[in-house]
Amino acid sequence: MQATPDPDLEIFLRRLQREPAVLVSVRRTRGSVPRETGTWMAVWAEGQVGTIGGGHLEWDAVRRAREALAQGAGAAQEYRVALGPSLGQCCGGEVVLGLEPVGAALAGELRARLARPLTPVALFGGGHVGQAIVRALDPLPFSVHWIDSRDGVFPDGLPERVRAEHSDPVQDAVRDLPAGSLVLVMSFSHAEDLDVVAACLQRQRLTADLPFVGLIGSQTKWATFRRRLAGRGFHADELARITCPIGLPGITGKEPAVIAASVVAQLLLVVQGGTAG
Repeated sequence: MQATPDPDLEIFLRRLQREPAVLVSVRRTRGSVPRETGTWMAVWAEGQVGTIGGGHLEWDAVRRAREALAQGAGAAQEYRVALGPSLGQCCGGEVVLGLEPVGAALAGELRARLARPLTPVALFGGGHVGQAIVRALDPLPFSVHWIDSRDGVFPDGLPERVRAEHSDPVQDAVRDLPAGSLVLVMSFSHAEDLDVVAACLQRQRLTADLPFVGLIGSQTKWATFRRRLAGRGFHADELARITCPIGLPGITGKEPAVIAASVVAQLLLVVQGGTAG
């Protein structure tokens, strides 16, 4: 996985050049809690960026952070919070929060410490669904390599973590994908889809480093592809590693935004080690 700053981190570091802040972070957790260890927010006398889960937990953390700012720079501190009914949050777990006064001199260290790891996604196809998936992935911890064989299909103003590539033949791009890429195949052509899936299967034979290869389409399309891929020499156990149709079961809408939401949720499950559906 790569690591790169997210938009909240960029806002934090830019403002930190002008005024000090208190970094509030989730140090440890036990039981059911709103956010995981490593979650952070930055608090100034006026304003904040990021969130540790909202509710009374966050309100009290902001209050404590602003008290620390008012008292001037001091040592980092941490405190434990039980998330019971008395706090107005019924999660039932426990969280340890850290409060750390920070200034511009720490910007480099904070960038390295707080940058989120990103999972690479290789998206073959610049059509309506591909564009919807790119938009849905934008705020999430993914980097996108967007590939199409056609010129002029990518929109202007791509998000920072999206790299577009024209590749003809399109399947040649499979060879250079980063290890660990999650692959989505949805080109304008079934013939291209077939070639990309075949290239992924061939790479899996050699390196087995693509943890998810998903193909858009119906069961009928996949039955046809299975026969053609078998004819190219791929075995049943290899074909079983292709996910088709993509998206979570039970979500049946055909609108690009609906498909994108379903597919992105599926990718999140893959990253977190759950079922891919």
